[in-house]
Amino acid sequence: MHMESHSGKMVSARVELDEYTNKVLGILKIKYGLKDKSEALNKFAELYGEEIVEKDAKEEYVKKMLEIVDKDMKKYGYKGMSLEELDKLCGV
Repeated sequence: MHMESHSGKMVSARVELDEYTNKVLGILKIKYGLKDKSEALNKFAELYGEEIVEKDAKEEYVKKMLEIVDKDMKKYGYKGMSLEELDKLCGV
């Protein structure tokens, strides 16, 4: 079974499925028009994985955060801040 990670790299894994998991993957395959159970497993991770593991931050988000930090450092220098100040800075 091949699985595509969010980085685009393929990881090969041999798995044994119980009957229920096999049915769930089969239904996902049909519901989303997927070609095989590997794609169904990837779809399952896409739908429910973030409840367990955060997805990688997108490059543009990281760049934006670095720009915010750089701007703040130039304006205020290195000083601590409260969570409220951080939320305000990030627009939360």
